[in-house]
Amino acid sequence: MLNLPECPPLPGGDSDGVAVYWAELGKPQRNCYTLPGFDFSYGLYTHRTDGGVPEAIGHWNTVKPRTALVQKMPRDFITMNRGALKAGYTTAHEFNLYYKAKDIRRKDDEYSRFKRCPPKVPADFTYGITARPCTPLFDLLQHKYKELWMEQQRALTAAQRIEKKKKDKVCETRTTFLRKHPVPAKEESFWHLPRLEKVGPHLSTFPDRDTCKKAFSASH
Repeated sequence: MLNLPECPPLPGGDSDGVAVYWAELGKPQRNCYTLPGFDFSYGLYTHRTDGGVPEAIGHWNTVKPRTALVQKMPRDFITMNRGALKAGYTTAHEFNLYYKAKDIRRKDDEYSRFKRCPPKVPADFTYGITARPCTPLFDLLQHKYKELWMEQQRALTAAQRIEKKKKDKVCETRTTFLRKHPVPAKEESFWHLPRLEKVGPHLSTFPDRDTCKKAFSASH
């Protein structure tokens, strides 16, 4: 229900004396809320404490530098132990007294995780991911990968056969060994009468061996 003078009134009216108007044709309905003026600011107002732009232009107020926190470096026991040994100290008590007298700390460069100088990188070093190699079309056309796979399968089959033979090998006994490697037969001479064997002389009538040789040489 609108109470606007530019809208045409409806026939009849309200019993309280308020005219009822039609809505404007082709326009959205109004909620009858009046907007504030152009000098109105929405939201919360924040009072400026720094003077704003005029104070920034007219003064040279700068931010005070922060004092860096000096980190207490750990003790350099290697240098202190070397100095104590050079001084001639040997016991633990003397070493402790030396530590109290000469408190040597590590240097900032030695203790820092990041060195001042950058790490040495080789000249041919490439950053990032390496490019994918090109497809070997010549090897594909020649079925080279197929031949390589077949050779690998043959080698694998041969190795499996050898392994199977080793597992299936039966322990040899003396009988199986003699069957494979028979003992060679002894060559026996023909049998003959013992009296036909050559028997040495029972008596020697010659005075010495030279005389015996002369007698046999004369007869033969």
